[in-house]
Amino acid sequence: MAEGDEPEGLEERNDDAGRSARKPGGAGESGVSGNIGGVERAGGAAGAEGAGQRPGPSGAPAGGPTASSGGAGTAGAAEPPVTGVLAGSGAVGSGAGKPPGGSRTSPGERMPGWLPRALVLALLLLAAFQLASWAFLEVIGLLLNILIAFFLALAIEPLVDRLASRGVRRGLATGLVFVLLLVLTAGFFTALGSVFAEQITRIIDKLPASVADVISWINATFGTDLSVDELQNDVLHSDWLRRYVQSSASSVWGISATVLGGVFQLLTVLLFAFYFAADGPRMRRALCSVLPPARQCEVLRAWEIAVLKTGGYIYSRALMALVSGGAHYVFLELMGVPYAYALAAWVGVVSQFVPTVGTYLAGALPMLIAFTQDPWAAVWVLVFVVLYQQFENYVLQPRITARTVDIHPAVAFGSVIVGTSLMGVVGALVAVPATATLQGFLGAYVKRYDVTDPRLNRR
Repeated sequence: MAEGDEPEGLEERNDDAGRSARKPGGAGESGVSGNIGGVERAGGAAGAEGAGQRPGPSGAPAGGPTASSGGAGTAGAAEPPVTGVLAGSGAVGSGAGKPPGGSRTSPGERMPGWLPRALVLALLLLAAFQLASWAFLEVIGLLLNILIAFFLALAIEPLVDRLASRGVRRGLATGLVFVLLLVLTAGFFTALGSVFAEQITRIIDKLPASVADVISWINATFGTDLSVDELQNDVLHSDWLRRYVQSSASSVWGISATVLGGVFQLLTVLLFAFYFAADGPRMRRALCSVLPPARQCEVLRAWEIAVLKTGGYIYSRALMALVSGGAHYVFLELMGVPYAYALAAWVGVVSQFVPTVGTYLAGALPMLIAFTQDPWAAVWVLVFVVLYQQFENYVLQPRITARTVDIHPAVAFGSVIVGTSLMGVVGALVAVPATATLQGFLGAYVKRYDVTDPRLNRR
C-alpha cells in the first residue's frame, strides 16, 4: 500500500461521513424533520428511517456526534421533549392531541351537569308520590269514619252547647246526648227486629200450605202431576242444596269478620264524634292560635255556619220524620195493617235520612206486609205513600227547611249523586249537609245586589 493511500472501505466511510456533515442528521433527517414538523407528523418518520442506518466503526450510527448535535434521533422517541412541546402547543396534525383511545369527545356531546341531579330528583318525587298514594289508600277507611264523626259532632253540638250553658259540664252533656241517641236507635231497631222476626215466623209456618196451593194451581192449570213429597225429597237431596249449605258454612267466618268490622267502625265513629263534640271549643282555640286575627274570624265564622247548617239539616229531618211517622201510623191503623207503630217508625226514619231512594225503600215494607193481609190494602198503602210524598215535597219540607238548610231540591239531588259517586253510602249521607254548609259559607262572603230589571222579576 503506497503512502497516503487509504483503504477502500475507509474512504467510503469518510464519504458517508462527509455527506452526513453536509446534511445534518444524515439518515435521521426524516426524524429531525418529523420532530420539527410535528404539526404534520408527530415524529413517526424519525423512528422508521433511524432504524435503517448503517453502524459506524465503533458500532455507533454514522455521523456520530454531528448527527447528535444536529438534533437527529436514531429512533422515533429520540427527543420526546421536543415532540411533547410541539404536540401540546396546538398541533393539528393527523395524530396530534388525540387521546390514547383514538377518539375525541366534542363539547356538544358531553352530558350536562344538571341532568343527573334532575334524574335523581324525579325518582325521589315518584317514590314520594307512590308512598303517599299507598298511605292514603290504607287510611281511606279511617278518614271516612272521621268525616262521619265530624258531621255527627256538628249535628249534636247545638244541643251540647245548650246543656253546657245550663251548668252541665261539656263532657257530661256530650255523654247524655249520646245516650239519648243510642236509646232511640236501639228502640228503633228493636221494634223493626220484632216485626221481621214475627213475619219470618209466619212465613215459615205458612210455607208448606202455600207450596201445596201453588202446586195444586200448577196441576190444574197445566195438567201436570206434581207431588209435594216428591218435590220436597228432590230439593232436600239435590246437589245444589248441599253445595249451598257447604258454601254458607264456609262463609260464616267471613260474615262474622264483616259484622265485627262494622261494630269496630261504629265504635270508631262514636269515639271521634264524642271527642269532637266535647272538645269543640278547645279544638277551635288550638286551630285559631296558629292563625292571624283576620283568619281567625273567618275560621270561626265557617265553623259556626257548618254547625248551623248541619244541625239544622238533622233537626229538620228529625221533625219531618216525626210527622211522617205519625201520619203513616194513623193510616196503617185505619187499614188494619199489623205492627203499625214499627212500620210507621221505619217509614219516617228511612224516608228522611236515606237520600234519593229512601222514600221507595220506606214504602216497600208496609206494602209487603199489607199484601200478606189483603192485596187491595197494599194498593191503598202505595197510594197513600205517593200522596204523602207530594205533600211533603211541596208543602211541609219548604216550610220546615226554609230557616235551617235552605237548599234547593235539585241541588240536594245533585249533591247526593256526586257524594255517592265519590264516597258511596258515606258520601250520600254527608252530601246534603256538606252542600248546605258550602252554600251558607259562600252566601256569607259573596256580595249580592238588588235586581232592578223588571224582566228578571217575572215569576
